[in-house]
Amino acid sequence: MYENPEDLIRRIQLGEDSTLELKEIRWKGKRIAGPGRNELADEICAFANSRGGTILLGVDDKTKDITGIPLELLDIVENFIIEIAQDSIHPPVLINTVKRELILNTGDHKIILQVEVPRSLFVHKSPGGYFHRHGSSKREMSPDLLARLFQQRSQARIIRFDEQVVPGMTPDDLDPSLWQRFLHKAVQEPSEILLKRNILVRDDTGAIRPSVAGTLLCSRMPHQFLTGAYIEAVCYRGIHRDANEQIDARKITGPLDVQIDDAIHFLRRNNQVMAKKIPYRIDYPTFSEIAVFEAIVNAVAHRDYSIYGSKIRFFIFDDRLEIYSPGSLPNTISIDTLPYRQITRNELITSLLSEIPVKGFSSSIPRSHYMEKRGEGIPLIISECLNLSGREPEFRLLDDSEFMITMFAGKKPDSDPSGGGTG
Repeated sequence: MYENPEDLIRRIQLGEDSTLELKEIRWKGKRIAGPGRNELADEICAFANSRGGTILLGVDDKTKDITGIPLELLDIVENFIIEIAQDSIHPPVLINTVKRELILNTGDHKIILQVEVPRSLFVHKSPGGYFHRHGSSKREMSPDLLARLFQQRSQARIIRFDEQVVPGMTPDDLDPSLWQRFLHKAVQEPSEILLKRNILVRDDTGAIRPSVAGTLLCSRMPHQFLTGAYIEAVCYRGIHRDANEQIDARKITGPLDVQIDDAIHFLRRNNQVMAKKIPYRIDYPTFSEIAVFEAIVNAVAHRDYSIYGSKIRFFIFDDRLEIYSPGSLPNTISIDTLPYRQITRNELITSLLSEIPVKGFSSSIPRSHYMEKRGEGIPLIISECLNLSGREPEFRLLDDSEFMITMFAGKKPDSDPSGGGTG
């Protein structure tokens, strides 16, 4: 927005409105004396709770004079506003900052910081409360307006969250090599197909932007736009979650199918395999790769992406393996009916995953695509765990906000006089 410097200068002269806020930076030595942290947090919150907007730091809001920011202090201002957006607002707001140099009519060069605040998927609270933008000022929301906003922005409960627009993104943020796999040699323009498939959607201004599902499957780093859209994987020595006993850890990022692949690679790296020769070698892995594959696919496909900042957690211990997936069970499914019913929270995500072939595990994973939508995943997990450990996996719902599955380590093979050991 306001890419042309001349347009930006003219826009400043028109003054503040529902999409523009001007703030002069005041200094005390090399410290920012004003505006205050809470004041800026309220302004960011108001834009995020409305249609988004731009804050120009280095411009007097009363006189519209471009006072600027000293070059040597510019990074201080940028870090200050980013810290406010991350630490003073709940949930945090993802802002974009642009350093601009403007040439005034007097010939003077002035540097300002342009802060873009996108319309958010969530409702944000700043230290002063819940604000929205009304004309050229912020206003605290009345209880009725706040209730309506919560209802509108929790559309995941009414309209599928994975089809919602991701504010601040553009189609250029998607990788062509990733979205092309969903075109299927169609003759229409790619953008038309991606819109029909809801990989791209129009926001309330008519602009075309990626959807949540499009971001998760067609961007290289979806967690940069959807905080928490990754897997935290940790392997511990022993049976307790103790940082001192951590022997392997990885933040698994990327498109959802890449996350699944990398989670299985993490398992393979840490899955101890015992062997027995009677008379030929038989391997006894600690955990079933098939069961873990099914559980990870279910986690990335069915988790609740509307829960801000929540991630999938994947923990390996000597005696068990745990996978935590954000969100309650979808619709009317319960723990008891889990093996018998097949209902999805994210219809678009599961549909797209069903079109992606499994490539790297054809010898060990008995399926051709990541999702086959036949409701066989949970029964397969149960049977695989029973065969390996003699125990069914445990399914739990934690505080109605996180689904947990525990798989128990396989039995060690009986001692064998002909040889055997660890593979």
